[in-house]
Amino acid sequence: MSESSSSVHDAIAEVVARARTAQRTFETYDQGRVDDVVAAVAWAIYQPERARQLAELAVADTGLGRVEDKIAKNQRKTIGTLRDLTGAPSVGVIDRDPDKGITEYAKPVGVVAAICPSTNPAATPANKTMMVMKGRNAVILSPSPKGASTCRLLVDYIHAEFDRIGAPRDLVQFIEVPDKDKTYELMRQTDFVVVTGSQRNVRQAYSSGTPAIGVGAGNAPVLVHSDADVADAAEKIKCSKTFDYATSCSSENSVHIHDAVYDEAIAALREQGGYLLTAEEKARLEAVMWPGGKLSPAVTAQAPEKIAALAGLDAPGARKAEFFMVEEDGVGPEFPFSGEKLSVVLTVYRYAELPVAVERIQHLLDHQGAGHSCGIHTADQQNARYVAERLRVARVLVNQAHCFGTGGGFDNGLGFTLTMGAGTWAGNSISENLSYRHFLNITRLATTIPPREPDEEQLWGEYFRKHGR
Repeated sequence: MSESSSSVHDAIAEVVARARTAQRTFETYDQGRVDDVVAAVAWAIYQPERARQLAELAVADTGLGRVEDKIAKNQRKTIGTLRDLTGAPSVGVIDRDPDKGITEYAKPVGVVAAICPSTNPAATPANKTMMVMKGRNAVILSPSPKGASTCRLLVDYIHAEFDRIGAPRDLVQFIEVPDKDKTYELMRQTDFVVVTGSQRNVRQAYSSGTPAIGVGAGNAPVLVHSDADVADAAEKIKCSKTFDYATSCSSENSVHIHDAVYDEAIAALREQGGYLLTAEEKARLEAVMWPGGKLSPAVTAQAPEKIAALAGLDAPGARKAEFFMVEEDGVGPEFPFSGEKLSVVLTVYRYAELPVAVERIQHLLDHQGAGHSCGIHTADQQNARYVAERLRVARVLVNQAHCFGTGGGFDNGLGFTLTMGAGTWAGNSISENLSYRHFLNITRLATTIPPREPDEEQLWGEYFRKHGR
């Protein structure tokens, strides 16, 4: 081990040791005290003045997103997650099944490494911390370098709340000057890793030798079927696509519109502030967004007027647009608008038959966004069921603003989170929304019950009648 790698190892070991000491105290807490700790983390970011200060610092230091939207995200995600955690058992006996003779006891997983992206430098670490605390664990946050100042302020607020309730500060720590070497060493020394953001970090987590949960890239497609309420769909797409300048991995990246309502839908999207680029404008925008073939950070999560200026979109409608639309019919590396854009740019496809559209969407997701999610606007639930049955995705949202519903909504049953698994389709270990239960070890006490041993007829009777013995 070189001197440099030795110093990184020792620095991380010191942080982890403090976390382990705090966690051993925390695991003696009863449910009420645990819930106080969770509430303290939530109040640290939800309190209005703090929510604003964190949002302002995040935008100032990362250059990503919009302050008012980050305030809304800090508060909405927090109150939704606290709702999900309130009343949920996570200490001692959490379930009994007398018929099976099984009693479940919750135990901590230990010290958790939580890797967080620059796109949501306050909301994501707070969200993960609430879930980790619910399981009586300790957490060490590894923010992106751009998000480190926001993470520091968030942890300061959390520690202030912990001081009020007498909880150990070392339950929540963070890497003060994060880099890839420290992040990887943190993954190796902790008991569990959860990663949101960079796919490189996800792959490192899975190769660290530590149990890990990672998430896939977003590239959410949304269908507008022929029977959709077009005006409602356009309003929801606009609100979702423009929220925080599309920092969310769940923002609509493409909309697939049925021929029968195509013109009506484009008109409705224009009414919502969308600007449909000409072929020449599309070419200029592509050159700005993918110089050298890689998505430029100059357009990521930026205001539409900045993107218009960069691309030389001088038409009056473009200068006033809230988002941009580009028509496309191809999918794959040679069609960059078919991938995730993390910007207020929406790719528009048209289709004549739902099966053909679904086939193309699967191709699009295989290109980028495997397993993540899809949406559909339709009046017929059978159309939604068809999409859910055919597409290899973890979530299908019906008649919803995608970025507000995929990570949990007050009007759907998905759990609130900023960490959404995309299944083995994306190389992830989960295909659901991250929850506090992912941070529990469970002991199962098994007692005897009346025997349930079947006979051959019960198990193979129908098989033998069809195929013989």
